[in-house]
Amino acid sequence: MSSAVQHLPGQNRYILEKDGEQVGLTDYSLHGNEIHLTHTEIDPQLRDEGLASEMVQGVLDSIRTDTAYRVVAECPYVVKWLGEHPEYHELEQRG
Repeated sequence: MSSAVQHLPGQNRYILEKDGEQVGLTDYSLHGNEIHLTHTEIDPQLRDEGLASEMVQGVLDSIRTDTAYRVVAECPYVVKWLGEHPEYHELEQRG
């Protein structure tokens, strides 16, 4: 079983693919130097498998590596996830 997070900039969305099939998404909006993570969703049949956590971590890793955006968490799940992962807090402090 393989999974990967992919960025779809034309749709302001990241998707999570598992074995070649889309199983999750995170939507965002851009405001200046900020990326507002607004919504995360996982296929209801695949919930409780840790995919939401995998999705958010992949999104944040992509933002960290590929951009200079400051993360603004608006999605309740992203807010919760960041609260449990202090190693990602610097993304919320970027200039």
